[in-house]
Amino acid sequence: MPHTVLVLGSFVADVAFRATRLPAWGETLMGSGFALGPGGKGSNQAVAAARAGAQVQMASKLGDDAFGQLARSTWAAAGIDASLTRSCSSATGAAAILIDEDRGENAIIVVPGACFTITVEEVDAMADAIRGASIFLTQLEMPVAVVERGLKIAREAGVRTILNPAPAPGAPLPNSLLALADFVVPNESEAALLTGLPVESVEEAERAAVALQARGASEVILTLGARGALVRTSTGQTAILPAFDAGPVLETTGAGDAFCGGFAAALAEGQPLLDAVRFGCATAAISVTRAGTAPSMPRRSEIDALLARG
Repeated sequence: MPHTVLVLGSFVADVAFRATRLPAWGETLMGSGFALGPGGKGSNQAVAAARAGAQVQMASKLGDDAFGQLARSTWAAAGIDASLTRSCSSATGAAAILIDEDRGENAIIVVPGACFTITVEEVDAMADAIRGASIFLTQLEMPVAVVERGLKIAREAGVRTILNPAPAPGAPLPNSLLALADFVVPNESEAALLTGLPVESVEEAERAAVALQARGASEVILTLGARGALVRTSTGQTAILPAFDAGPVLETTGAGDAFCGGFAAALAEGQPLLDAVRFGCATAAISVTRAGTAPSMPRRSEIDALLARG
């Protein structure tokens, strides 16, 4: 299956609430908006990659419930092959998303549910599909052992691997896991947790990228929000790619997933590293002008148009 992006990752239903601020513990706050939609880092990234033009396979687990049906309908609409995803007796997961309507920032609680029941043996059963992909993309809304097994199968087959270490891990990731990824793609807070270093400036971001390479990462792409992305290559070169202005920011939820999906799609079709990062930046820039996660992912024509504007 040439030029395929295989995503091993999560689906959760996003339950989003908008308000002027976050409530304090014990406080009830009137909100201004509510939405229920498809989410989960793996699913979001798969939708982003598919809308960006990639052929995508999604490997996960779902509950046999309404949220599981939402996942399958979302993937079908995006043209994603879900044949590697199985149903189980556990409930499909959900994410509570609290959105500051003035700043567009968010706070999120994720309960992964069914997708966290996937086993190493189930990953082994999809080994042929992993070996046949062009890009293997995964995150940390699954057990670390499952993520590591998927990366190892892909690496041994010569498939290029992307690890988005999100959500930020509560315990240190093994160096062996980082070493299996051709591209490690954290945001600022994730890089800070992974390295124990502050990541508040571009200079600090570069030091964090170097620290990740010292732990085994090959290429590091550190996303910097409105400042774009920092690329640290395996040869020790650093580049800063600026963010794109696609319009007023409505909501940053899913921006990192948009970047990862767009970046994976660009790599799968053979774009050079820096061009693929620019493509990811453009994908993310469009996504933040819209509400939601998967629904905010742009089409290929929109990404190409923004890139053409420079």
